[in-house]
Amino acid sequence: MRHRGLSIVGGLLLLTACSSAHPILYPNSHMQSVGKEAAGQDIEDCKKLAESAGAEEGSGKAGRVATGTAVGAGAGAAAGAVGGAISGAVGRGSMIGAASGAVWGLLTGLYYAIAGPSQPNQAYTNFVNRCLQEKGYEVTGWQ
Repeated sequence: MRHRGLSIVGGLLLLTACSSAHPILYPNSHMQSVGKEAAGQDIEDCKKLAESAGAEEGSGKAGRVATGTAVGAGAGAAAGAVGGAISGAVGRGSMIGAASGAVWGLLTGLYYAIAGPSQPNQAYTNFVNRCLQEKGYEVTGWQ
C-alpha cells in the first residue's frame, strides 16, 4: 500500500514537472484575424524554430537542485559543528549536520524544481517572442 501511494505522488509530481510555459498573446487585430487555433500553431512553429536554432526550453532545474543540496550541506555542517562544540563532539556533530543539511537541501531543491514556476530560459523565450512578433503577434508574457 505504501508503494502505491508513493507511485501516485511521484506520478503527480512528474506531471507537474512536465507542464511547460507558453507565451500569452495580446488579442490585437492580427490575433483576432487569424484566430486562436492558428495562433496556437504559430506558437508551436516558433518553439520548434527556437529549438532547431539551439535554444533550449529547459530552465536549469537540475542546477538549482544541486545548489540547494550543497548549500544545505554547508549550513548543516556549520550548525552541526556549533551543536557539537556545545556537546563536546565537534567532528561528529558537523558530520550529522552536513548529512541532514544535504538531505534538507536536496528535498527543498527538488520541491522548488517540481512545484516552482516552470519558466523557460531567457534565450528561448526571447527567440519565440521575436518569432511571434515577426508574424504580427504581441507577446504579453509567459505562463
